[in-house]
Formats: sequence, C-alpha cells, structure tokens
Amino acid sequence: MPLPLPSALTAGRRLPNIWDLVAVLCVFAAILAVVQVTPATFQPIDAPNATVVSLDPSHLPEYALRTTLRMFAALFASLVFTFTFAPLAAKSRRAGIVMVPILDILQSVPILGFLTFTTAFFMSLFPGRVIGLELAAIFAVFTSQAWNMAFSFYQSLTTLPEDLVEATRAFRLSPWQRFWRLEVPFGMPGLVWNMMLSMSGGWFFVVASEAITLGDQSWKLPGIGSYVAQALDDKNMTAIWYAIGTMFLVILAYDQLLFRPLVAWSAKFRVELTAGATAEDPWVLKLLRRTRALRFVGGSVAVVFGFIGRMRLDFSSASKPSKPATPTRLGDGLFFISVAVVAGFAAWQIVRYVLVHDVGLADLAEVVGLGFITMVRVVVLIALASLIWVPIGVWIGLRPSLARSIGVVAQFVAAFPANLFFPVFVILIVRFRGSPDIWLTPLMILGTQWYILFNVIAGASAFPGDLLEASRNFRIGGWLWWRRVILPGIFPYFVTGAITASGGSWNAAIVAEVASWGDTKLRAHGLGAYIAQATDEGNFAHVVLGVVVMSIFVLAFNRVLWRPMYAFATRRLTL
Repeated sequence: MPLPLPSALTAGRRLPNIWDLVAVLCVFAAILAVVQVTPATFQPIDAPNATVVSLDPSHLPEYALRTTLRMFAALFASLVFTFTFAPLAAKSRRAGIVMVPILDILQSVPILGFLTFTTAFFMSLFPGRVIGLELAAIFAVFTSQAWNMAFSFYQSLTTLPEDLVEATRAFRLSPWQRFWRLEVPFGMPGLVWNMMLSMSGGWFFVVASEAITLGDQSWKLPGIGSYVAQALDDKNMTAIWYAIGTMFLVILAYDQLLFRPLVAWSAKFRVELTAGATAEDPWVLKLLRRTRALRFVGGSVAVVFGFIGRMRLDFSSASKPSKPATPTRLGDGLFFISVAVVAGFAAWQIVRYVLVHDVGLADLAEVVGLGFITMVRVVVLIALASLIWVPIGVWIGLRPSLARSIGVVAQFVAAFPANLFFPVFVILIVRFRGSPDIWLTPLMILGTQWYILFNVIAGASAFPGDLLEASRNFRIGGWLWWRRVILPGIFPYFVTGAITASGGSWNAAIVAEVASWGDTKLRAHGLGAYIAQATDEGNFAHVVLGVVVMSIFVLAFNRVLWRPMYAFATRRLTL
C-alpha cells in the first residue's frame, strides 16, 4: 500500500525555484567539503603532513572542517546512545539500578583516561592508518557529549505527566508508538538544548582529543584543538587569536544552520493548554518554507518517518495492553547476585592490576586526600554556578526570542577551551606570586556552569504557559513565585544539570589543575593534576588508581546528594 502524501505537498507546483537553487548549492558545498577532507583520514600515519599541524592561518578552514566533522560524528553516536541507553534505564527497574550508577561513573572518567585505554584498540583496527587515530578522537569527544544527553532524556522519561501516560493507554498505543509519539516529543526541548551544550562540551575537550599519546609515541590530528595546543607550545598569541576567531565562525555557522531551527522546531512540543510566548522563526526555516522541491522531499521523508512511528511493533499476543510484570523476590535476588559477582570480579581485576605495579597504601592514601581537595573545589563551584545561573536561565528561558538570540553567544562561551586562558592565568599567577591551588580553580567553572544554565533554560522554555498565566492572574510574585511556581517546574532540569555539572567539573579538573604557557607549568594539588601527571609519565597503574578513586568520589557524591534530590523532584515536583 503506497504511503499517502500530505495535501500540502501534492497541491501546487513542485518545480524548483530560486530558493531551491540556494539551498541545493549550500548542500553541495557541504558535500564537496567533506569529500575533500575524507581521503586524509585513510592515509598512512607516516605520510607527509598526516599528523603535522601548521600554524599558518591558511590551514584553518581545513582544520575547522575536520574538527567539526569529528564533533558531529560523535554527536550522532551520542544520539544513538541516548535513544537506547536512557529508555532502558528509565523503563526497567532492575536495569536502572545498574545503568544509572554506570552513567555516573562514565561521566566522571576523565577524557585522558578514555584516550589512554582506547587509542590502542582503535589503532589495532586500522594498523598504521590515520583512521584509527580519528576514531579514537571521535570516541573521546563522544565521551564528553553522550552522558549529558542521556541524563537529559532519562530525566524526561522519568517525569512524564501521568495524564499523558494514561492517554496513551486509553488509545492503546504500543510501546513503540508511545516512545515516538509521546516520550521523544516530550523530551525534545530539553534534549535539543543539551545537544547544543554537548557540542560546546566537545569544543572544551577537543584540545585533548586531537593530541593523542600512546606510550612514547604522540600524534596531533590536524584540527582546531591541535592548532591551539601547538600555539600554546610555541607561545604564539597571534595563532591563538586566529583559532578563537575560527571557533566563533564555526559555532555561528552550525548554530544558524542547525541548532536555531531545531530549537524553534522543538518549541511546538511544549506541554501547555494556552498559547505561550512565541518567537519569530529563524531565517533557515523561512528559506526552507520558500522552496518547492526541497519541501516536497522533506515532506516525503516526514511521511516515511511518521509511518514508522505509527507502526505498532507490539510483540505481545494479548489484545489488551499488558500490565507491567510484578517483580519477584527470587528474580531480584538472582539479578543482584549476578551484578555483585560481575562487580566483584571487575574490582578484583583492578586491585590486582594496581598491586602488580607496586602501588601501595601510601599511594592510595595520597590519591584519596587529593580527591577530597578536588571535591571541595567542585562543591564550591557548583554552589556559585547555581546561585548565578539559575535566575539568569529562568529569565532567558521564559523569553523564547531571547533564548534563541542568546544561543550562539552561550554556545561560544561554553565552548571556549580552558587552555586558551592558560597564558593569562600563568602570567598573572607568576607575576603576583599567587597560589595555583586557589587561582587555577576558576578554570574548572568552564566545565561546570553551562550544564546548569542550559538545563535551566530548557526547563523554563518547556514550562507550561497556562501555569504562568494562572500565577499572573492570582498576582503571585516575588519569592513566593520562585518557591511555588517556577522552582518546582524547573527543579528536575536543574538537578539533571547539576549532576552532569558535577561530573563535568571532575573531568575539567584534569585540564584546570595543570596550566602551562611555554616552558612555565603550574600545578595545583588535586586529583586532576595527579591523573594528568601520571598520563604524561605513561604510568598506567597510577592512571587507573586515579580514575577509579575519582569515579568512587563522583558515585558517592551523587548517591548522597543528587540522587535523593532527583527522586524528590520526580515524586513531588513534576508537572
């Protein structure tokens, strides 16, 4: 049976017009650019200029394109991970007990830890080829993007309004239909904002992901990150300014072409009974609406995806919606025993590896002490970032036109790598003889504040307009409005941002607790500096010890503080 096309697509002329020509030229230009840089990823590592970075600004367009392609490849992988991991963790009680702590641990593992243990694997898949290094870099960027998006979608799935869930049961939607027609649309506003933040997070760690070390060998993949690293090594401020300008142009381009249209599109999924504030559509959407052939092609694709979303794909033989299976004590017992066995085996392997490499109790005590120092920094920065960015995020999120306009600025400042501040911080600390333990700490906030800001903006943007109208009618204002209206509505989003901010801050400690400018290197006391030093020395046993202790700190912190707050938000404060 052929798929029916919408009447809007079948009516009128479909001949291309001038706007189709503009759009097609843009698409072909993008395809041509990708084709030009693709051969470089399959050449041998020892080929001329394969892993050589030049500070000549004429190379920056190519470097920017290669870095952007790596980040979008990682973003695509993050979306696949989000749509598989988060639903399983949210819908399966037993799986969630294990998968949510795993997500806590994964987001806290430093990007240097991933690079240390994954580079050899990817290079073994393509021996002697640049593609192995490319995959290692993409995976490293993936680790800076996926956890934030998965947490956002998990939060949306666990805070679905009960009346909407009951409506899906009344209409007898299958789990597949419910996922695509309720759960994905409900989580889309928050997910889009977190996709933007994930792209910015990728920029933050791109310097580390494009400079790869394996044993006594090191490579620099051509890109903006490696360009920045080379400029810092050479103390070339002019090259750093070139890199900053290129970053801004790239962020501006994909914000205008992708994220701003996505934010405008996701606004239609807001849950509200009355018309809320709206903003003018971005120019890209206006351009696409003026096309004819592209609208027909896009509409046809939408019909196909709509048909897939309407498929029942219900493997249950019962004619009525099946009730959730009641968990049994025997099943729970067997499940927990299996988890305990696997966790015990993994812990024993880690302990054995560390002991074999002569890591004793003194080393463990040192690492735990450094972990407490870094934890104090994280707690202070989380508190400061919350006090500053929650009110600002609410103010921005309740104004759709402002939220879209400020998006590119927020993405640029969130993407600004901490490494670019090294010259200023190092020079000032040396000049005024400041303490690195204190004055390097602000660098960690670059990996902290934006998670809170973007999630609060997403929560305020998705806040129902009918509740805002009711609060205005009842003349609720001041602190009462914050306490009774807006904070309960955005609280789940804030907790999600705070959880990812906490993990991001631990991760950022690897970059922030060690700063260098040419031959001058400053090091603060902390777990991040310990792992960075162990990585530079190739001491894998100390890297493992530091990563494990950091993961335990993050997991314990989330269990004691953030998870109880999240459970409270799910039970009492969801709309």
